[in-house]
Amino acid sequence: MDNEQLPSTDEAREQLLDALERPDQANIHALVRDWHPALIADAVEALPREMRHDLWERLDTADRGQVLIEVGRGVRQQLIDEAAHEELLAALGTLEMDELADLDADLPVSVLDTMVRAMDVQRRQRYEAVKQYPDDSAGGLMDADAAAVREDVSLKAVLRYLRQMRKREGKLPEHLDSVMVVDRQNHYLGVLSLADVVSLKSDTLVKAVMHTDVPAITVDTEDTRVARLFEDHDLISAAVVDEDGRLLGRITIDDVVDVMRAEAEGEVLRRAGLEEDTDLFAPVLSNAAKRAVWLGVNLCNAFVAAWVIGLFEASIDQVVALAVLMPVVASMGGVAGNQTLTLVTRAIALDQIGRGNAMQLLFREVASGVLNGAFWAVIVAIIATLWFGSTQLGVVFGCALMLNLLTGATAGTLVPLLLDRLKIDPALAGGVVLTAATDVVGFFSFLGLATLFLL
Repeated sequence: MDNEQLPSTDEAREQLLDALERPDQANIHALVRDWHPALIADAVEALPREMRHDLWERLDTADRGQVLIEVGRGVRQQLIDEAAHEELLAALGTLEMDELADLDADLPVSVLDTMVRAMDVQRRQRYEAVKQYPDDSAGGLMDADAAAVREDVSLKAVLRYLRQMRKREGKLPEHLDSVMVVDRQNHYLGVLSLADVVSLKSDTLVKAVMHTDVPAITVDTEDTRVARLFEDHDLISAAVVDEDGRLLGRITIDDVVDVMRAEAEGEVLRRAGLEEDTDLFAPVLSNAAKRAVWLGVNLCNAFVAAWVIGLFEASIDQVVALAVLMPVVASMGGVAGNQTLTLVTRAIALDQIGRGNAMQLLFREVASGVLNGAFWAVIVAIIATLWFGSTQLGVVFGCALMLNLLTGATAGTLVPLLLDRLKIDPALAGGVVLTAATDVVGFFSFLGLATLFLL
């Protein structure tokens, strides 16, 4: 099937639902046979839980392994729990070593032990080389099958080496755009482009055409930092080295794209207080339990804000306009704070903020808050004066709005910096803390000023 004929995710889901609802389900294998595993995985995640195993049973063995890699962790766990051990072992046997290392934490111990015992010596060595490093590090991302040559050999020898590797392994390493260059002690020196191997004179020495300006990545580098290096240097693959500069493996662009996607999706979910890899069709009870924690936190914030409002109950009784206008103050502060929070959280993720520029950033955001606060304070003061016929109320409203916009800018800067210092993900907790600050300060400043100057 041509790529142009492949269905979209929506179309794939609808086609699968239609096929799975038929009594015979005979055409499911033919339907998905030419689909990419990523498309099958997207469709699996969109299926109700009770239909997923029926689809799994009709997939080719190679597709099963790749689907386990592509689906979210919640869906993956369901497929693993419901699959027979023999099916799992056959599917796992089709995966690369770095992919196996990503799955081993989710596998039953009996399956994992059988899988390792069944490996040949070379596969077991590659698996152990990747398994010893955390999944969210360069070591966890790398393939241990990096093709490497020395700088004192000719391009003809390199080509012969690649042909021998192809004959021995049955294939070349995936996404092989270059060959690593090392010395006799296996220290990384640079890379040799395959384009140079096939286009330059065969007697040319590697050291004459290799690129020494391509950075290697240390094995303990965080995966998000790896993704940033690939982005900054336009890499397709990169060498992974130990602390002494010895070559351990390589990372390829497909692994980095997965990191970028997971990070983006994770940040969106964390902002809503949800776990990463949340199953769309997870059981209702567990789904509700996971969400209850952050609902409880937000409820506490709401009660604190309500308590602040209760302190000025008499003022609200006397000036009804306060009840009409006070949500505006809190809302504007929250919006201003979230703008700053998003900017600072992104900068932290990109390693753009340190001790040297944190105070400068704070002053900049405070200055922006003052300018925005002054501008909108004048606007809302005029609106409130015309609406309720009270200049004093308009001035109080404008001053409270300015104070809360300043609070939002300040909290939006300091909260993520503080959370990051405490090793707490700003994307997870920043919004909750910020909302509490702007609500409390907004209500207190508006009602407090109104009590002082209007009553």
